[in-house]
Amino acid sequence: QAQLTESGGGSVQAGGSLRLSCAASGNTARNYHIGWFRQGLGMEREMVAVFHAEGRMYTTDALKDRFTISRDNAKRTVFLQMNSLKPEDTGIYYCAAAPFSVPWPPSMSNFLFWGQGTQVTVSS
Repeated sequence: QAQLTESGGGSVQAGGSLRLSCAASGNTARNYHIGWFRQGLGMEREMVAVFHAEGRMYTTDALKDRFTISRDNAKRTVFLQMNSLKPEDTGIYYCAAAPFSVPWPPSMSNFLFWGQGTQVTVSS
C-alpha cells in the first residue's frame, strides 16, 4: 500500500509561487503514477498534473503555462511548481497514486491511494 505525504502549501499573494512536495513511501513513485489534484471550496476535485512512473508527464491544458510537475532523481518525491498564482487556484491540493498498469493518462478513478492534502490560499 502506497503512503503519500504532501507539504509546501501556504498563503501567497496573487502572482506569487509555491512548490508543493509529495513524498512517497518505499517504491511507490517507481511503481505508480503520481498525480496532483485540487479541490476548491464547494468545487469538485480536479486533476492538475500526473507524473508517469517511467518519466512522462501530463498537465491539464488550462494550467500547463503556470504549473510544472517534476520528480527527484531518487524517485521518491514528486513536486508541483506553481507560478503566477491566482485567487482561483485556492484550494486543498492532494497527491495520489495510480497503478502503473492503468491507461495513460490515468483518470481520477484510477488513483487508489491519496495523501491528506495541503492547503493553498492565494489572496488578491
